[in-house]
Amino acid sequence: MFCNLVKITWYHKAIPSIFISQIICPSMQICEIFHSIQGEGKDIGLPTIFVRTVGCNLRCEWCDTKYAWKGGEEIEIEIEKIKEKLDEIECYRVCITGGEPLLQKGTLELVDILLPTYEVSIETNGSLDISKIVEKDLRVSMDYKTPSSKMDQEMREDNLDLLREKDQLKFVISSREDYEFSVDVLKSFDLRCDIIFQPEESFDIKELAESVLDDGLEVRVLPQLHKVIWGHKERV
Repeated sequence: MFCNLVKITWYHKAIPSIFISQIICPSMQICEIFHSIQGEGKDIGLPTIFVRTVGCNLRCEWCDTKYAWKGGEEIEIEIEKIKEKLDEIECYRVCITGGEPLLQKGTLELVDILLPTYEVSIETNGSLDISKIVEKDLRVSMDYKTPSSKMDQEMREDNLDLLREKDQLKFVISSREDYEFSVDVLKSFDLRCDIIFQPEESFDIKELAESVLDDGLEVRVLPQLHKVIWGHKERV
């Protein structure tokens, strides 16, 4: 249990009640919680519960979840309440996504409370330190932003050495320049994790697949399956 009233009862008169509440019951800003099919990466097609956090430190040109930058349906939820919401859904697989989950202090606590029960993955944008999260028994799905995102200069190269075999690194490719940039990253680093090349909607997946074959790359070429199924509908 995260809430423990007994240990800090004697502080009640000295500390504002709202502050006590934050100490006793850690919370997170959550945009939405929903059950769907994983549309990206190695778990593509698998039923998954998504916990989408509020806030992001990047502003990618082609971001398809801009509604998560500032708010959403849920907003402030105690971590235990998040777990209770997930327990109501018949699915053991959870993906913590965003926004950018690593911006929130409660993310590691949420991971700890979920891991005994759930298979957990976390999606992160590649600009923040992942050294603490890779210590956890989960899958890290990290982006490496390409030039078309206009966020490529924000990437932390030291994160690449931290990715494990169970993790995955995703490049969203919107142009030939993005493709060549991604190939250069692969050649420059000795990566242990699986690599995903995901075409942005303006880039032909057939052209991407043929380029990968021509260049003999050991990467997965994957679409966004949820968009194949539901189109541009949000929250799926």
